[in-house]
Parts: sequence; structure tokens; C-alpha cells
Amino acid sequence: MKNKLFRILGITVLGMAMLTGCASGAGNAAANAGNAADGSAPAKTESSKIVAVGSTTVAVPMEELANKYKEIEPNVVVEVQGVGSSAGVKAAADGTADIGMVSRELKDSEQSDDLEVTTIAYDGIAIVVNPANGVENLTSEQVKGIFEGTITNWSEVGGADADIIVVTREDGSGTRSAFEEILGLQQEIDGKKVSSISQGALVAEGNGTIKATVASKEGSIGFVSLGFIDDTVKAISVNDVMPTVETVKNGEYSVSRPLLVITHKDGTQTTKDFLEFILGDEGQEIVSEKYISVK
Repeated sequence: MKNKLFRILGITVLGMAMLTGCASGAGNAAANAGNAADGSAPAKTESSKIVAVGSTTVAVPMEELANKYKEIEPNVVVEVQGVGSSAGVKAAADGTADIGMVSRELKDSEQSDDLEVTTIAYDGIAIVVNPANGVENLTSEQVKGIFEGTITNWSEVGGADADIIVVTREDGSGTRSAFEEILGLQQEIDGKKVSSISQGALVAEGNGTIKATVASKEGSIGFVSLGFIDDTVKAISVNDVMPTVETVKNGEYSVSRPLLVITHKDGTQTTKDFLEFILGDEGQEIVSEKYISVK
């Protein structure tokens, strides 16, 4: 009988010890969680994601910036989506993106006290033609006439007797908006500014698509960001000034615009740190590979 009683007492003590150990473990877990939250003890770093949405022009250096930042901060992933400036403004405003990428000045309707606008670079918009085209220079008025459809043959501007094929960007493109504003390719209807680019123009989505279209059509003309120029197309001078880093920086080439990023004022520290990197020496060096540094 005594042996049976001792066995029962032993089991009871063992069970209490196990319960005490579990409670202690739970308490330690809670304490560790608290330490991680208040920064009093190191915790395992979780991956952080930054979503950048908007201009295809800004997306080019942003991809490179993201790759370099990954080397510096392995736990930070920057996802870049080039879908147009207007989409970038909207995504930043409604919080579906941490960064909105914009390649034009913001419209009055897009301004908000909740958003911060930062210029990360400057860019020239180059007028490009097929390499077989003999035209080397156009005045800004001639460019305007071509895109509005009042000049329709290359012979009218010193070229061959051939029809002009106008290629433009899609609505919502920051490059297109800046191009229209700089060259006066807008008209006011019912109190609202609308594009005056010819309805017969071919529409291409993205700088790359415009470049490919102009490269494949001998009589075509389009416009691309300075960073997209290569030997598949020919950049021409406007008012006798070629689009280069130097002429954009010194103001001689007039068809230029800022490259912006939009963030929420109450955005994450991760996003703020990435923006600081972009504006730093290393980030600006990457930006200047294709565009013009703000420094």
C-alpha cells in the first residue's frame, strides 16, 4: 500500500515539474518576443519588401539600384514594376506601392500633403528617327507640326519625299506628358488640357517599344528617354542642339524633365533608408550611368 502511495506521489511531482517547465518556456518565449519588439535584445531579421511602381524611364535605374542595394542589405527586396507615371502616382497615393516612380512634374490634381516628392535625376527626351533618315535637325516648331499632323512628309523639313510615320507613347506615360508640355502639344477643351498629338499616330507602350518601332520603320519618328538611345535609332538635334548629358545639364537642350520618386510621409524606415541610398554617392553613380545625377 505504501509503495503504491509513493508511486502516485512521484507521478504527481513529475507532472508538476513538467507543467512548471512548460510555463517557464512560454514565459521565456513571451519575454523574447517582447525584447525583439522593444529592441532590447537581438532578434532574427525578417525579409523586408519595397514595392516601386510607375515610370518605365525611372524603372531602368531603379532595377540597378535595387540589385546593388540587395548586396548591401540582403534582407531587403525591392520589387520594380514599370507601368507608367500616372499609375505610379496613384499607387503611391493609395498605398499599394511604397514608391511611385514618375518621369514628369506632378499635376496640381496629384499634389498631396501626405506625399513627399524627391528628384533623383534629370533626363533629356530625345527625338529619334530611323538610321536611314537623312534629317539631322528639326526646330521645336517642326517637331510640334510633325506630331500634330500638320507636317506629313519628310520633304517638308529637308528630307526625302516620304510619308512621316509618327510614333507616340500611351496615355499616362510620364515621358509623353513631359514631351507634350514642353513642346506645347496640348489644347484646351471645356477648360481641360488634352493632347494635340495626331489621332493617326502609332501608340507604343514603353520606351523600348517606341525604339523598336522607329528602328523597324524607315519613315518613322518618335521620342525616347535619353537613356534608351543606341545604334538602332538616330537621335536628331532640336534647334541645333543634340540631346546629351552635358546639354541637358547646362540647359541648352530644352526637351528635358526631372525623374521623381513619390513616397508617403509616414512610410516605412526601410523605404526611407533605400531612398537615402539612392541619393547617396553610390546610388547617384548608378543613376548617372544612363541619366543625369542631381549632385
